[in-house]
Amino acid sequence: MRAESIAGRYERVEEIGAGGMGQVWRGYDSVLDREVAIKLIRPDAVHSPEQADELARRFRREARVTARIQHHGVPQVYDAVLDRSYDRLYLVMEFVRGTALRAFIDPQQPLPATWAAAIAAQICTVLSHAHAVPVVHRDLKPDNVLVTADGAIKLLDFGIAAILRTDVTRLTATGSAIGTHHYMSPEQIHGAQITPQSDLYALGCVLHELLTGQRVFVGGSDFELWRQHVTEPPPPLRTLRPDVPTAIEEVVLELLAKAPEDRPAEAYDVYERLLPFLPLPGSTPTVSHSAHRTMPDPTLVYRRPNVPRRRPEPAPVVPAPRSETPAADPAAMLRTDARDAIRAAVTRSDDLLADERFTQAAELLEQVIGPASAALGAESPRVLALRSRRAAILVIGGDFRRALPEFDALAAAYARTAGPTSEDALECLRQAAHCRAELGQTTAALRQFRQVLAHVRAASGDASPTALELRRNIGMVLLSEGKAAEAVDELRPLHDDLCVVYGPDHEETQEVAEVLARLRFTR
Repeated sequence: MRAESIAGRYERVEEIGAGGMGQVWRGYDSVLDREVAIKLIRPDAVHSPEQADELARRFRREARVTARIQHHGVPQVYDAVLDRSYDRLYLVMEFVRGTALRAFIDPQQPLPATWAAAIAAQICTVLSHAHAVPVVHRDLKPDNVLVTADGAIKLLDFGIAAILRTDVTRLTATGSAIGTHHYMSPEQIHGAQITPQSDLYALGCVLHELLTGQRVFVGGSDFELWRQHVTEPPPPLRTLRPDVPTAIEEVVLELLAKAPEDRPAEAYDVYERLLPFLPLPGSTPTVSHSAHRTMPDPTLVYRRPNVPRRRPEPAPVVPAPRSETPAADPAAMLRTDARDAIRAAVTRSDDLLADERFTQAAELLEQVIGPASAALGAESPRVLALRSRRAAILVIGGDFRRALPEFDALAAAYARTAGPTSEDALECLRQAAHCRAELGQTTAALRQFRQVLAHVRAASGDASPTALELRRNIGMVLLSEGKAAEAVDELRPLHDDLCVVYGPDHEETQEVAEVLARLRFTR
């Protein structure tokens, strides 16, 4: 069944979060075939055309302004969708994998001061770019700060508070407060002018919480909490945690000043105050990560700025991949149901392939592989065919890095179930070699191509279509290794055979002829 479409383009796949403002889904952009985050914003009920028009203007204005923040610490805004009833607003944004900062706050184990400083400094960097637009976040809190696997910070939900006007304290008919206000500045509580200094106050609240594991003020009720933020001085950090450097305590106290003009002038000033506590490029960690192993090291972005992507770990050969999507109960998924699910997934993937949406087509098949394996067996012919189809789609989409371990696993599975020289086993081995060649693993690619070619030659000769393609693969990989003479030795007899089999004017024959001609001029 096709997923529900938003604006005829965005498909919701799974819900990944929910809160007072609405839901957040992981989804797909059907035009660009990429993952996106789809955020549903629930405004207050719209009771009149005038309210609807005002909401529409505010939504588009804030979405456009937020999209102007050009910084890697802010998920990029791709689209803003307002439905005709004006009661559902969708922001389509960059999908970021990470964990909310809230998950790493623990009163029993506060973060090291250098880590807290690194997080706050990264937030300052984002705020400096946003405030220059100018955009004020209005709702900075640990729940809106995402920590990625490499310790980088992403600041979420810029502009949401402005769209919903949640930065102004509001009461229900019963006098109860709407929303939480643990990070609200005094001027926000009063409903006064919001400025960049309001974000800096919230940053002070966050930094205090990172260093102590507890909020600045707790309050027995929302009204008591507001009173504390407006009138009571914050507790000095060193009374709660004596090992916090005095300079960091001073920064936090200035950030938590009641009057905006008494706080630092801008986020850049706060960053410079934190700079002495940040590691230098190339330095080694000063804090053992073992005590905080659940959290990515936020100092890494300073110690190793602009570091290349991590080398992929060697993928173990496994009998079948497990989808992250919760699998159906195997007992409830009988063999007939499994076959029906596979058939439906293949049909839907065909539709996606027709639109060249390779990434989503591969994921769709992955979701059914786990339940099908449980019902039919991990190495049943249907499941292996399904896995082969998914891996082939990854190759078509150019995702060789993900396809390679799957083809390795499939080659091993077919060798066990059908024999090492079976057509399926050799085809998976050939595809694995192709992936390795694309990834620059030329030595291993040559070995596998030649291994497959030896079996193909023994079964169907040297001039079968598969043998001709393998010989061309070998010649081109040799050429990519700079072994021109060996490449010519492979390609010249291949050209002669292509002339016999396909003719001198065939496309493949001419391609090899052109390669040989270039080699004659460059050798």
